[in-house]
Amino acid sequence: MFNKHSKPQNRIDSLIGLGTKVKGDVFFTGGLRVDGEISGNVVADQSKASTLVLSEHAKVDGEIRVTHLVVNGVVTGPIHASEYMELQSKAKITGDVKYKTLEIQLGAIVEGKLVHLNEASEKVVSLKLSGTESK
Repeated sequence: MFNKHSKPQNRIDSLIGLGTKVKGDVFFTGGLRVDGEISGNVVADQSKASTLVLSEHAKVDGEIRVTHLVVNGVVTGPIHASEYMELQSKAKITGDVKYKTLEIQLGAIVEGKLVHLNEASEKVVSLKLSGTESK
């Protein structure tokens, strides 16, 4: 009945404050809140649960790869949220979004493809066709 997924971080370990502009990729573990601007990719350690919170003032121009994501700002670039993603009412995303669980509030905008990740699509299976083996 309920999805089994890792729990989001309960605390924010790092903050990129309002008025701060970062040029370059940001790598983090745990929780990160962005109120400023990032021109670069934002990537969390995929071996651990992570949470990225983008406030209504936040702007990210680059790829985002996290387990849990809450967006209320602007993202230009692809997003990969391996567990959960929430788009709040002021969210504006330009780029494709891959997600496992998605919550969208009224007013959120996505200009791109929404692609659901499920266990079946993540597993790669090789098939041997009979009669095609070289002898």
